[in-house]
Amino acid sequence: MDISFGDFMMQNLTEFWHLTGFYNATFKHFVMLAVGLFFIWLAIKKDFEPMLLVPIGFGMLIGNIPFNTEAGLEIGIYEEGSVLNILYNGVSAGWYPPLIFLGIGAMTDFSALIANPKLMLIGAAAQFGIFGAYMVALLLGFAPDQAGAIAIIGGADGPTAIFLSSKLAPNLMGAIAVSAYSYMALVPVIQPPIMRLLTTKKERVIKMRPARAVSQNEKIIFPIVGLLLTCFVVPSGIPLLGMLFFGNLLRECGVTTRLAKTASNALTDIVTILLGMTVGASTQASEFLTTETIGIFALGFMAFIIASTSGVLFVKLFNLFLPHDKKINPLIGNAGVSAVPMSARISNNLGLEYDPSNYLLMHAMGPNVAGVIGSAVAAGVLLGFLA
Repeated sequence: MDISFGDFMMQNLTEFWHLTGFYNATFKHFVMLAVGLFFIWLAIKKDFEPMLLVPIGFGMLIGNIPFNTEAGLEIGIYEEGSVLNILYNGVSAGWYPPLIFLGIGAMTDFSALIANPKLMLIGAAAQFGIFGAYMVALLLGFAPDQAGAIAIIGGADGPTAIFLSSKLAPNLMGAIAVSAYSYMALVPVIQPPIMRLLTTKKERVIKMRPARAVSQNEKIIFPIVGLLLTCFVVPSGIPLLGMLFFGNLLRECGVTTRLAKTASNALTDIVTILLGMTVGASTQASEFLTTETIGIFALGFMAFIIASTSGVLFVKLFNLFLPHDKKINPLIGNAGVSAVPMSARISNNLGLEYDPSNYLLMHAMGPNVAGVIGSAVAAGVLLGFLA
C-alpha cells in the first residue's frame, strides 16, 4: 500500500521522537541529573575537591541522558562494545586504581612517617571504621562480599573502594565509588565537629616536637622495606601497595625524576579524568536509585565517622602512656583516614585556630600517609578472605 509523503514524514518524526531523551526520560533520570549538577556546584562554588567532583558530576550528566536501550545504539556505559563501556573497563576490571596509587606514591613524601614511626599506629586505628562498618553491613543482611566492599568506604580512599568493589561487588560499584568520593570531598565539613567534640582546649594546643631530619638513604629504603613487609603479610594487596611503593621509589631514588614527574602529574591527571567521568556515568538511574544505594551511603557515612573518631580517640589513649614532652596533639588523629592531604590540612587549620603558632601539618602527614597504606592493607585483607 502506497504511503503518502505526509504519512511518511509523520512516521519518521514519530520514530525520531521515540529516540529522544525527552521521550525516554523518567523521574529518576531527572533526580540523577540534579545530583550531577549539585556535585558540579559543590566543586565550583564551594571548592570541594573539584578534581574529583567535576569529572564525577559531569559523568553523572553523561550517564543519565535518557535513550532507547532497545535501539541498539551502543552508546550506554553498560552496553558491550560502546566507547563508554571500553573506558569503563578501567573501573570494572580494576586497573585505574593501581595507576592512581602509582601517582600517589610518586607525589607523597613519607618523611613524617619515617621520622616518627609510631604515627603508623594512628593510621591503623582509623581502619576500625572499615571493620566496624563490615560488621554492621553483615547484621543488615548484606552478603559478606558486599559488606566488605561497602565497608572500605570508611578508609576515605576512592581508588581503594573502586578496586575492592570491582572484585567483590561489581553491581554495587557505582554507589560505593560515589559514596567514597562524596565523603572524601566532604571531609572539611564532617571531621571538624568530631575533632572539637572529642578534644579539650588543652589538648588542641599541644605542641609537638619538630620531627628529626630523614636521610635520603632512609627515603630510598622505605618503599622497598614497606613493600616487602606489607605484601608478605597481605599478598592480595600487591596491586595497590606495589604501585604505591613503586611510585615512591621513583620519587626518592634520585635517578628517575622524569618518570616520577610523569606518574605524579600527567598520568595521574589522565587517569583521574577517566576514572571520575566513568564512575559518574555508571550511576544510571535504573542501576543507582535503589534502596541498596541508600543503605550504602548510610553505612559509608557511619564508617567514615567511626574511622575519624577512632583516630582521635586512639591518640588520646596513646597519650596516657607518653611522657609530657612527647605528647601527640589529638587533632592529628583525624588524619588517619586516607584522604591525602585534605585531612592533614584540617588538622593543621584547626590547630592554628586555637593557637596561631601551632603548625601541625607535617605531623599530621604521618598518620595521613599511614592511612593510605592502612586502607590498602585492609582492602587486601578483605579481598583475601572474601574473594
